[in-house]
Order: sequence, then structure tokens, then C-alpha cells
Amino acid sequence: MSQPNPEISVAPMMDWTDRHCRYFHRLLSPHARLYTEMITTGALIHGDRDRFLRFDEAEHPIALQLGGSDAEALRKCAVMAQDSGYDEINLNCGCPSDRVQQGSFGACLMKTPDLVATCVQAMYESVDIPVTVKCRIGIDKIIDVEFLDEFVKKIADKGCKTFIIHARNAWLNGLSPKDNRNIPPLNYDRVFALKEKYPHLRIIINGGVKTLDQITTLLSPRKRGPLTPTEDPRLRGEDKAALDGVMIGREAYQNPWFLTKIEKKFFENKSTVTREDIALKMADYAKKQKELYATPVKSIARHMLGLFHEQPNGKVWRRVLSTLPYEDGADESVFEKALEAMNRGEKLAA
Repeated sequence: MSQPNPEISVAPMMDWTDRHCRYFHRLLSPHARLYTEMITTGALIHGDRDRFLRFDEAEHPIALQLGGSDAEALRKCAVMAQDSGYDEINLNCGCPSDRVQQGSFGACLMKTPDLVATCVQAMYESVDIPVTVKCRIGIDKIIDVEFLDEFVKKIADKGCKTFIIHARNAWLNGLSPKDNRNIPPLNYDRVFALKEKYPHLRIIINGGVKTLDQITTLLSPRKRGPLTPTEDPRLRGEDKAALDGVMIGREAYQNPWFLTKIEKKFFENKSTVTREDIALKMADYAKKQKELYATPVKSIARHMLGLFHEQPNGKVWRRVLSTLPYEDGADESVFEKALEAMNRGEKLAA
């Protein structure tokens, strides 16, 4: 399947975008690019790599996000990813958690662009699939226009052609990871300015995207405002460069049906699949996963609580899937039972 432009993707989200979540999202969106949770180099090199790297062929196009700061370890893991069939390797330079900082990777890597460039070069020269970077627009409360530009330039010079930019600063002290997704203010203009400075790079924007209108706006060229003293007068009145893609985060997880709306609007997908169809397909998937890997149904159902978000009796669906999958002997029938409970609720309401 060819990847249409612009690119729309679902963000790597810790504890959320595991392989079961990604399979679910792929049923909803045949075209979105999917990302794993961040997987550390230590986990792959010293842990159960087969389990960490496992995915279903239906998940393509799929990217592996790595966490690490040792060039040789990242190189080894990049080769593992390519050998396992991944379509992209993404280096995490945006996670601000204390645990990640203690490992000297994530957002704190933005302070050491030369090290990141070395890591990217090691991966880029060892694999044939794209190596990309996901980062923030800055660190802590400092607003430094050149900081992001120089970070991107040094890494691009070593082979990275795609940058996914979360349009907020990462505050490394005083905020939890959750607060870091909300409190630092969004600055989409900063990402547009980066694309304008480096038009040859693919720039994907991330952060706070919840509506189709937002996506449309972010994928459209921005009209120029008044020229600054350093701008070329010949550019007056021209549009600024358009971004190359949008990455959706929590909205895709908490309201997954949003992905089908994206499909219809941006990929002209005329599918008539229903929420009930998706639920039954996931029941089949859960049965297969139990047979192959003894996967408990709760590991799959937990990602599907939002399937009937803001729908009649959607709370019934959520309540059933928050309880039945955790009972002894629970299996794929919990999805049909949840649908039946919703239908009973509709009849009672009538």
C-alpha cells in the first residue's frame, strides 16, 4: 500500500500503543502510520526482544520508537528493527519523565545535539529504512528560536530527513509527564517557521490535535504576516511552506473513532464499517492471540474502552469492558456481551 501524502500518524504513547492497540487502530485507519511505545535499547539487547518487537503484518506501515543515547546500542537495535520488518526507526528526544532522564535519553537529549547526531548517523549508516527523530520545540521555560533550528540542522546533516515536532517545550523539572502534555503552551508557529527554514526536510507536527478542522489548518500553507527586517521583500504576499504531516496523540486513543473520520476526509476512504464490526473483528483477534500467545483478553480490551465514545449507551460498553475481561476465565466473548448489554440498554431507554 502506498503511503498518501500528507502523512497522518498515531503517536507513540507509553503503556498505550502496544501491538494490540495498534492492530485495533489499523482496523479503524488503513492509512495512518503507527508507532510503537518507546522501547529502550537495554530492553531489546538484554530482554525478550521477540516479545518487544512482535507485531502483526496488518500493522504496516509501522515505526519502532527507540529510547537510548549510546550510538552502538542504537545501531544494534536499528538493525534488529529492520530485520524484524519495521518500516521506520524513530529516536525519542521528547519524553521528559524522570526515569527517562535518569537514563540520559528522551527530551534531555535536546541539550546534546552532537550526541544525537552521532546516534542518528550510526543508525542511518546501518539500515536501509528511514531513521527519524521526535522532539520538542525546546527545553524548560527558555524560548530560544535558534535552539530548535540548530538541533535539527546538526541531525539532518547526519542523514535524518524527517522530524516529528511536539509543539511544546519539555519542562525537565517540576512537571510530571502528564502535565508536560498540557501545561507548556503550544506554539504551532514555531514548527511552521522550522519548515520554512528547512523546506527540504519532512516536518510532522504533534500536540493538542483533536479535530478535523485543526488537521486541515495545520496541513495548509500559512499566510505571511508583516515582513520582518531580515525577510526578502520578494516573498511578500506568498504563503509559508505547508507542513508534511500531523501526528495525533491522546485523541486517537480516547476517541478512536476519530481515526475513521480522518480516513474519510483525508484519504477518501468510503468504508461503511461500523463500531460493532470493529468490536467483532477484535473478538476474532483476541481469540487468535489467546491461541498463539496465551494473551489475556484484558490486555486487548483495555485499549477499546473509547470505541463508543459519546455514543448512546457508550458508558455501558465502557463499564462492561472494565469488568468482565478481568474475571477468571474471561475470553473473547466479553466483546459480544458488551454489545448485548448496550442493546439491552437501548431497549430499556426506548
